[in-house]
Amino acid sequence: MNRRLASVVAVSVAGFAVACSGQGGLGETSGRALPAPAGQNASAPGLPFAGAPRVADPLPQSVLAGDPCADALTPDQVVAAVGASVYGQREDLAEVGPACAWSNRDTGGAVGVSYTLNTHVGLSGVYANTKPKSALWRELPTIQGFPVVAHAGTKGGTIPAGFCQASIGLADTLSVDVSLTLGLSKKDTEDACSLISQIADMTVATLRAKAGS
Repeated sequence: MNRRLASVVAVSVAGFAVACSGQGGLGETSGRALPAPAGQNASAPGLPFAGAPRVADPLPQSVLAGDPCADALTPDQVVAAVGASVYGQREDLAEVGPACAWSNRDTGGAVGVSYTLNTHVGLSGVYANTKPKSALWRELPTIQGFPVVAHAGTKGGTIPAGFCQASIGLADTLSVDVSLTLGLSKKDTEDACSLISQIADMTVATLRAKAGS
């Protein structure tokens, strides 16, 4: 992680738990891949759909097995992201999958990672369900070959200041979400979506290492 990201995130990232409770985070519709529309499922030929990009070199589902608090980010990556060595707190979502948040209480900084295991449609669910409802939708450059899209807020509403979430396609049937909410000192001056790719890159690197790729 570059020095600018480390300083900005460590000082100004707000809590993932706060995002879940009211800032458009993984606990809300705008930040998760919901089940596919009727007629689309993991066993049907049709993946990807809704304009989602195909994942050319997918990772196995085994990379999302286990505890995201232990597997999504290494201890050094947690320090780089939130500026302190802290334990993750589980924030699982029954309809999506296991999730974890890391928070620095001294700075108000945090990041969150959610494994989208239970929808079985990967980024297609994000494109079909989240894109039409998002105030902000931004396709980002691929991360280590995996397609990524950033999104925040609810269509017709105000884009939440300092908040961004990225959905990363690991396979046509699997995705992972990374959330970032900037704290009070930076939320009006920094673009969270300009930083989210670097947090996502760390997550992808860790999951690829778990897969041995």
